[in-house]
Amino acid sequence: MHVKAKKYDVIYADPPWQYKVWSKKGAGRSAESHYQTQSPEFLKGMNIQAIAGTNCILFMWATFPCLEQALELGKAWGFTYKTVAFTWIKTNRNNATIFAGMGYYTRANAEIVLLFTKGKPLTRQAKDVPQVLVSPRGRHSEKPDEIRKRIVRLFGEVDRVELFARQSPMQDNDNTFEGWDVFGNEIDNSIEIPE
Repeated sequence: MHVKAKKYDVIYADPPWQYKVWSKKGAGRSAESHYQTQSPEFLKGMNIQAIAGTNCILFMWATFPCLEQALELGKAWGFTYKTVAFTWIKTNRNNATIFAGMGYYTRANAEIVLLFTKGKPLTRQAKDVPQVLVSPRGRHSEKPDEIRKRIVRLFGEVDRVELFARQSPMQDNDNTFEGWDVFGNEIDNSIEIPE
């Protein structure tokens, strides 16, 4: 496998957050039972600066219980928080009704993608990209392909990478990943992140 060494204009990340659970029942439904999670210290220690361009946008998925961790992680990677780029309202797979997920206080049914910048802002290629996406949920932690498409619409054909990817261009049948490099422990990586 040829591993590329380059800098990216767009980094799209879905960090494998560790969640605190309070019961055995909760542990069975947590992220750890579906994929390998990482501690905040491990994530902060990743050398993302080695792959981030001088002017770079970071799109980072965050769940609301991990919002503070996500803001701290973006800063640790050398980025400045700007806004919420996308809000995904999850619907059920079999119908268009709103999905009712888990939650300690209210039933969670939305996830957000935070937008951070480094250096000068990239030029927007489209000014009509909506923030809210209402779409069905997939398998555990699977994110809608539409978000990747919106990122490309927003900033065009720039160098881009998806971190913590669970699918790769080789598995893609509809070209959703065309132009994306990928890094994750469930796929064949197209890049390495230096120590």
